[in-house]
Amino acid sequence: MTKEATTSGPPQAVAHVPPGTAERITDLTRRRERALTVEGARRRGEFGARERIERLVDKGSFTETGLFVRARPNGGDDRRPYGDGVVTGFGTVDGRRVCVFAQDSAVFGGSMGEAFGEKTLALMDLALRTGCPVVGLNDGGGARIQEGVTSLALYAELVRRNVQASGVIPQISVVLGPCAGGAAYSPAITDFTVMVDGASHMFVTGPDVIEAVTGERATAEELGGARTSNAVNGNAHFLAADEDDALDVVRDLLSYLPANNLEPPPAYAPGDAPAGDLLDTVVPDRLGQAYDMRAILRAVVDDGELLDVQELFAPNIVCALARIEGRSVGVVANQPLHFAGVLDIDASEKAARFVRFCDAFGIPLLTFADVPGYLSGVRQERGGIIRRGAKLLYAYAEATVPKVTVVVRKAYGGGYAVMGSKHLGADINLAWPSARIAVMGAEGAVGLLHRRELAAADDPEALRARLVAAYEGTHGTPYLAAERGYVDAVIAPRDTRDHICRALAALHGKRAPLPQRRHGNIPL
Repeated sequence: MTKEATTSGPPQAVAHVPPGTAERITDLTRRRERALTVEGARRRGEFGARERIERLVDKGSFTETGLFVRARPNGGDDRRPYGDGVVTGFGTVDGRRVCVFAQDSAVFGGSMGEAFGEKTLALMDLALRTGCPVVGLNDGGGARIQEGVTSLALYAELVRRNVQASGVIPQISVVLGPCAGGAAYSPAITDFTVMVDGASHMFVTGPDVIEAVTGERATAEELGGARTSNAVNGNAHFLAADEDDALDVVRDLLSYLPANNLEPPPAYAPGDAPAGDLLDTVVPDRLGQAYDMRAILRAVVDDGELLDVQELFAPNIVCALARIEGRSVGVVANQPLHFAGVLDIDASEKAARFVRFCDAFGIPLLTFADVPGYLSGVRQERGGIIRRGAKLLYAYAEATVPKVTVVVRKAYGGGYAVMGSKHLGADINLAWPSARIAVMGAEGAVGLLHRRELAAADDPEALRARLVAAYEGTHGTPYLAAERGYVDAVIAPRDTRDHICRALAALHGKRAPLPQRRHGNIPL
């Protein structure tokens, strides 16, 4: 009997790969490559969905979710691409977390199917749980007709998520191609919409359907192009020159915003203080002469930088994000260059939504008033100036963030009351010596108060001039308001930034509890 040889010493380590592991890794790699392969054709010069996300977020920071989610079986159509036409995930922008989804127009035209919708909802839920902003890159054909009511149901679910997230996390929509039908309502509920000039279209009903139903002819650009949406109907907030510019706008916008409603806006090193001396001469001596309110704003905010919101819509009012000593502020200001800064329907609604956004996310409000009042006229009255103008009153009265107001020149009638007055809850109200706070201008007031005297006078024009001068010397100043405490200080224009800085510092940590309620009922 042969004796087997034995070895002495410790056993030797032997590399051991479990059966099948290499094959599984190879299969994973193959599936990943297939999932990342775009199956459809793109428009010329267009970036892909993943390319767009990578161009938005910090390099190497994006983590995709739902890569292997596949389109549901669809009525004999055996195409079941991975991702189902939307890329979702999370990353960082300037080191701050953000959730992103990008519709892929090369897969089923970017239309929403069941898997597409569920991926987007899952991302929204993740953003809400973690308290980070959501950026949606929209480029799709709306509901996927082949999937019927399921697609409609998921659009409704997405809108419900948008509503749940409203005022909790910032939501930014970027329209990079078509956005039609039910797909247009989700961007409408988000906080800001960015569109690309000449490339983006957003409307409920397209040109062909409108022509078939009503006989009206219009191009997609006329109906809901980027310029129409920015300048005419106000559906969009920013007009970008191209896709890269649109993504730059998103990055700039995020830099002013907190991650959620429980965190303060980001703070940066204080920017340079512009020279304030020019403020002493920026307002013309003649009341009816126009000037650019932005010249005042740029002489007050850090580095003279403003991020205009809806710049092309209702230009008679300026809404912008800026910084004072490195901290975000929301600026609302009448613009005398356009219609003397009057408040009309569009200006009221534009400013009201901006005020409510700032209040929701703890961004202090800085108001500059030079307003002749609400716009009168048959068209405005029939268009609902009472109901729609009241939105701005409601927004200011509801806001609990620090509110600082500067009356620059005119503050007449209801315009005085609505533009951040003490009576709507402003904390600190300042006025320049050029301020005129009154029920109406001197000419109109004299014409009403002294109608009989003027009619009986031998020289009505001379009498009118004396009465106007007397009115201007009393009611046409900020001092009657200051006597009653409606204005906290009358200041030299050159000292405006210093007073604002002190006011915001004093108001830091402001508390303003409200009565318990489900919600108010703003006049919509």
